[in-house]
Amino acid sequence: MTGTNELRGEVLDYIGGAWRRPSSDAATEVLNPATGDVIARAPAGSAQDADAAVKAASAAFPEWRLTPPADRIQYLFRLKQLLEDHFEEIARITTTENGKTLSEARGELRRGIENVEVACGIPILMQGYNLEDVATGIDESMFRQPLGVVAAITPFNFPAMIPLWFLPYAIACGNTFVLKPSERVPFSMIRITELIEQTGLPKGVVNIVNGGKNAVDALLDHPSVQAVSFVGSTAVARYIYSRASAAGKRVQCQGGAKNHVVVLPDADRETTTRIIADSAYGCAGQRCLAVSVAVTVGEAGEWFPKSITETAAALKVGSGLEDGVQMGPVITSTSRERIRSLITQGASDGARPILDGRDISLSGWPRGNFVGPTVLDGVPAASSLMETEIFGPVLSVIHASGVDEAMEIIARNSYGNASSIFTTSGAAARKFRNQIPTGNVGVNIGVAAPMAYFPFSGWKGSFFGVLHAQGRDAVEFYTGEKVVIERWPKEWSRRF
Repeated sequence: MTGTNELRGEVLDYIGGAWRRPSSDAATEVLNPATGDVIARAPAGSAQDADAAVKAASAAFPEWRLTPPADRIQYLFRLKQLLEDHFEEIARITTTENGKTLSEARGELRRGIENVEVACGIPILMQGYNLEDVATGIDESMFRQPLGVVAAITPFNFPAMIPLWFLPYAIACGNTFVLKPSERVPFSMIRITELIEQTGLPKGVVNIVNGGKNAVDALLDHPSVQAVSFVGSTAVARYIYSRASAAGKRVQCQGGAKNHVVVLPDADRETTTRIIADSAYGCAGQRCLAVSVAVTVGEAGEWFPKSITETAAALKVGSGLEDGVQMGPVITSTSRERIRSLITQGASDGARPILDGRDISLSGWPRGNFVGPTVLDGVPAASSLMETEIFGPVLSVIHASGVDEAMEIIARNSYGNASSIFTTSGAAARKFRNQIPTGNVGVNIGVAAPMAYFPFSGWKGSFFGVLHAQGRDAVEFYTGEKVVIERWPKEWSRRF
């Protein structure tokens, strides 16, 4: 990183093509989750800073809107190459500020780059359609046009990928963009924005305003912001959706999750265990597609708890920058204590911690926010843990008599982000994918993460809105449809 934007230094806003200090000195500490060391101080943010970012985006919009789509995507082609050139550097920054392993950070950035690639297809994806002679002498066409200034509010768990769910599509469609990243992980997007600068993108097309609730509320209320994208907890998603939509904005809010996997007796034991362990404990469980509950059916209830416990217990926990580490820390000490308390609650409710990560101790990392892999066997249906997004490396195992009962358990849950089934039965898999009420479904897949050219779906309490992130949904979200109906009577043509 360059200038003052080093991993130990100031966190600056990027407004109108220039890095600038926030208007307020109020700030919060940014900590390395593995070491507990202070990396920087992140601005608390203000309405004044948010307004400056929106004004810069508004000033840039008229000219950017008129830039041909084929010209707009040239900046994304350059960005894609710059992200490839600086791939390892960005992955290390993400690991340092977030705590995930380097392999996980690389996977995250790869998914982000895939969205840049898909957005490069905007000259095709943004096309409308037309029909001659909808009535005698009358033609009708539909055009897609950009909305104006759009904003995104993104979380700590994927500091590089999730902003790239939104930014490439928004600007490729001709909008100008304001990002409010998580104050816990500002540096991944600072570095990516420095690379965006190197593409020569016109000033004001992309802006970053840092901060917390003050900055968020200012964006939600600002009359010049036409659309808002968000990823985070369900409580905050509901708040943002309500406030922004009440202000007349287009809104998409990805909320929380309580993802289930169903393990049928005919599932391949070794492969199923490995995939579910990767899903439950990857990124220390801090992802909205992490499996939280495994529902075993029939004799799977006999072998799966033992198998998953053995696999989870063998995972190497430590700093994500170390070779061989398979699981890093959670984001903050507050998160660590919350996860520990939820494990305790589960045990008090009657679950059996057959693998307990509450008191993990790691030599060399005494101040890290570590929670070990945990397996809670037999969480009662009445436990509030069944409706709580733990967002940590905790897997609950429960038992069902058959696939119908397993599906009923999932259907009762208030979340609807993702679910998976592990089986060799095509009939069972087809029934599951057809009837299960979640937006993302996996068959022998632990993390049903859609590719960039498909929407990242989500139902019930996991999503608020109509159009999701990624792919064609993103193009529709960031454009307005204009229908033009034209009549040119023959007698008019005789005048010329």
